[in-house]
Amino acid sequence: MKTLRKFVWWMCFWTAVFTALWLAWIYQQVYAAARQDFAAPADAIAVFGAAEYNGRPSPVLRARLDHALDLYREGYAPLLITLGGGSDPRWSEGEVERDYLLSNGVPDARIIAETESQNTEQSVQHLAEIVRANHLHSVIAVSDGSHLFRIRQLCHAQGLHVLTSPRPAGKPMPVQDVVRRYAHEIVSYALWSLHLH
Repeated sequence: MKTLRKFVWWMCFWTAVFTALWLAWIYQQVYAAARQDFAAPADAIAVFGAAEYNGRPSPVLRARLDHALDLYREGYAPLLITLGGGSDPRWSEGEVERDYLLSNGVPDARIIAETESQNTEQSVQHLAEIVRANHLHSVIAVSDGSHLFRIRQLCHAQGLHVLTSPRPAGKPMPVQDVVRRYAHEIVSYALWSLHLH
């Protein structure tokens, strides 16, 4: 009995150590992806959705769109893909993104709007369908920096060749907001890796 208790204790100890090291590795990957811009010539630029307010992009979404517009105008890709559904039946993130791009001079023929996805995994699944349907080979993914490691891993799992490009950081966020964002990405990636999400 004593031997069994000792075995269980050591199993718990090493499981905790392994878990801590794995979460630290995920944090490092999220941190590194947030600070590197891999934008290069591609077939399309995919803008991952964020909140919209009554048909207008939130500041976070507008920052993503402005970054995608800069890449488009600099000739990185000839096509823009907007992603995101939403809880408001009147508007979807993808539609709001499309309207914003149209108002900034992007021709309608250069935009594909996806309007059904409710989370990052669904956005990547729809992106994969769009890529295959349009015979695209490479995509620049635009989102917040902390979001990009998970996007990249999800895209790789779908067989997509994705280049990540974080939108420029805005005004400094409170520490608790930064911690919350990183914690969300670490937990979401961990659950996805374990097929629990």
